[in-house]
Amino acid sequence: LLEKMADVSLKEAALIVGVVAACYWNSLFCGFVFDDVSAILDNKDLHPSTPLKNLFQNDFWGTPMSEERSHKSYRPLTVLTFRLNYLFSELNAVSYHFLNLVFHVVVCIVFLKVCKLFLDNRSSVVASLLFAVHPIHTEAVTGVVGRAELLSSIFFLAAFLSYTKSKGPDNTIVWTPIAVTVFLVAVATLCKEQGITVVGICCVYEVFIAQGYTLPALLDTAVQILRGKGSIPFSMLQTLLKLIVLMFSTLLLVVVRVQVIQSQLPVFTRFDNPAAVSPSPARQLTFNYLLPVNAWLLLNPSELCCDWTMGTIPLVESLLDVRNVATLTFFCFLGSLMVFSLRYPGDSSKTVLMALCLIVLPFIPASNLFFPVGFVVAERVLYVPSMGFCILVAHGWKKLSNKSVLRKISWVCLAAVLFTHALKTLHRNWDWESEYTLFMSALKVNKNNAKLWNNVGHALENEKNFERALQFFIQATQVQPDDIGAHMNVGRTYKNLNKTKEAEESYMIAKSLMPQIIPGKKYAARVAPNHLNVYINLANLIRANESRLEEADQLYRQAISMRPDFKQAYISRGELLLKMNKPLKAKEAYLRALELDRTNADLWYNLAIVYIELKDPTEALKNFNRALELNPTHKLALFNSALLMQESGDARLRPEAKQRLLHYVKEEPQDSNGYFNLGMLAMDDKKDMEAEAWMKKAIRLQPNFRSALFNLALLYSQTGKELMALPVLEDLLRYYPDHTKGLILKGDILMNQKKDIVGAKMCFEKILELDPNNVQGKHNLCVVYFEEKDLIKAEKCLVETLALAPHEEYIQRHLSIVRSKIASLGAVEQSSLPSDGTAASEAKKNSFQNLKEAKSEKTTTQPTVDNKEHSKTKKPTEKSNVDKETPKKSTKEIKDIEKKRVAALKRLEEIERILNGE
Repeated sequence: LLEKMADVSLKEAALIVGVVAACYWNSLFCGFVFDDVSAILDNKDLHPSTPLKNLFQNDFWGTPMSEERSHKSYRPLTVLTFRLNYLFSELNAVSYHFLNLVFHVVVCIVFLKVCKLFLDNRSSVVASLLFAVHPIHTEAVTGVVGRAELLSSIFFLAAFLSYTKSKGPDNTIVWTPIAVTVFLVAVATLCKEQGITVVGICCVYEVFIAQGYTLPALLDTAVQILRGKGSIPFSMLQTLLKLIVLMFSTLLLVVVRVQVIQSQLPVFTRFDNPAAVSPSPARQLTFNYLLPVNAWLLLNPSELCCDWTMGTIPLVESLLDVRNVATLTFFCFLGSLMVFSLRYPGDSSKTVLMALCLIVLPFIPASNLFFPVGFVVAERVLYVPSMGFCILVAHGWKKLSNKSVLRKISWVCLAAVLFTHALKTLHRNWDWESEYTLFMSALKVNKNNAKLWNNVGHALENEKNFERALQFFIQATQVQPDDIGAHMNVGRTYKNLNKTKEAEESYMIAKSLMPQIIPGKKYAARVAPNHLNVYINLANLIRANESRLEEADQLYRQAISMRPDFKQAYISRGELLLKMNKPLKAKEAYLRALELDRTNADLWYNLAIVYIELKDPTEALKNFNRALELNPTHKLALFNSALLMQESGDARLRPEAKQRLLHYVKEEPQDSNGYFNLGMLAMDDKKDMEAEAWMKKAIRLQPNFRSALFNLALLYSQTGKELMALPVLEDLLRYYPDHTKGLILKGDILMNQKKDIVGAKMCFEKILELDPNNVQGKHNLCVVYFEEKDLIKAEKCLVETLALAPHEEYIQRHLSIVRSKIASLGAVEQSSLPSDGTAASEAKKNSFQNLKEAKSEKTTTQPTVDNKEHSKTKKPTEKSNVDKETPKKSTKEIKDIEKKRVAALKRLEEIERILNGE
């Protein structure tokens, strides 16, 4: 490019850079809006963890080209530049907007070089400046997804410049520039599809500019050859050879492009482009009327709108419609320019011809004339056609300024146009600051587009302003009563406002508007994939009612029958089947979804949850690992796989479990569950100080964290710091007064460490108030009676306890000791238990054995729901800090319990010796 721009002076380049910077500096303060959300924020192809090959297998929005819901926009090189942005600044919008600004500068400079082929130096600068400041370009430059236009234009113009060097001395062919042209055309097409149209411009240039033919001359030559009065000139044969090479190369590109989209056109609804599904003559009249509409936007860019779909431009349904006059005028003007440029020789006609080519040929893919597109009017597609418009204006200005009478006024008009356009561009940039500002500015221009009302509602919804969002969604349904998406939005907002009845009514209206199944016609091709979400949304709503689970399942199955490749339906149905306690059917649903998308980490995660329900932890862990291979930062997979490793009791898995939990707390530093489970792992590894630190961190984040409070107290109790456990237990019982195990532990510490018999007695009595059949609490209360020297009451208490647990040997022994004591000493001479233990020690042994199980209190999880609806909600998970006793214990844990049991039995033997000796 530097070589090709050799004729552009540094002063001219500096002028263009300054003007573009002055017009677009405020675009750096804009965020990601409208289509940027899908192309940037929701596009996994930008992430470094996604293989580069995916860029060449997916469309512009990150959807596999093989899927029917794909938009079929194949622009891998543009996505590659987004990925580079992400690599340097992740989702910082400033870098994306800055790179767009740089690309616009490059386009303006290359365009200046192209202008100098057909205009004088001054007029070329005028054309380039007008192009730099034209407000129609704000969508392409300030909207990040407009980069496709910018990149494609750079290679589009570079390909044309390369082709202009293919003519050598004496009209010989220079093949190297042609090869470079073909390569640049391919690159331009990989940035955006319209790049291929430069081939047509090269053909026109070759015939009418490089060879200097006019249309009458060509016709004369053709007539002479047909009459046999002459042969084809050698120069014309050379021209034909060049054109054949160009056309053959183009044909190859077209074939490859068709293979990429797998011979399928994208599915658009009548809301995207109403004229495309209208009968004749409304379809033809409307499509032709759109041409003068686009021309008027170039001439008078005062009212710009980010979305021209739906009811923005009413259909032209009759020949008597007054708008047909605009269509007729446009074609008359365009025809007169074409006749002038093709019929007459001279520089002026050549300039007009190339300007017309730049206007018409790049616009053909977006014109709806050959195949329908997903929009009515789109300002960004006028980026390249506006180059031809700017050349025409500059050429006309040159003609006027050369006349002495009009010279001053032509300069004044030029200055006014450039200044007003620059101001309009600067002002228009602010509209792209946020989605709310963008769509509100569009509503000022057009109030008949339901999509705009919906999008303002979405912007308010993202700010949690559901009441105002609902007003805009309802207005959308009034503007377009048959808009399925609008009714779905109303339903979702009612749901967010907890108005389930109204939500269900809105979803039912949307469902009634769905096209009916026509025998023999593929349903998927007749409905937008996102509209099928009405079944998902409605099912998700009604399944909150336990009595309607089967009805919800029917809706999921209905969606699947309409579209067997509807991945989301399988995901949502799998979650419902788990809720219905049908894990095997849930497994089938997830496996079917994985057949459609094996790169979805959430699916592997959900399948792991199913295997947990099926009591198959080995398979569950394998699926958690698959999810983490695809997405190493999958938070739920990190957390729950670590829990699974921890619960397995396999000490070899603990280091990996710890690493995953450390990764999790790095991703979710405010989630106390991560720190709590790190503390549990440290307790398993007997790293008491580390466990204490993690538990304290969890409690700082969540002061009422039940499991963390109890296990910290238990940790202190295990490590001989019983007195430090007491304030922790006080906090626990303040939040949870009925925490039985906390009361047992507190009573044990009060009796054995503080010698506070009264306090211990209150704890055990509180337990029996909550649960009269609690064996531990009852037995420990018996020990309190023994400590109080009330042997009769202790005996009665132990008899009652033994009735509750007749097979517990330690209760029988304690009862025998007490009865022996009564028999030998009578009710008068009662001996107090030794200060280091006696029966209370046995109680502690038994209490600890049960309390140890509470150490395994962990967080329960539910499967991820990949349900996008329209509200862009995050995937939910339920985390509750309830006690969860796990059946499996580590070998160390079992040995530890046995050691403590042996020690307690030794203390019991000592008690028995003392009692018998007395």
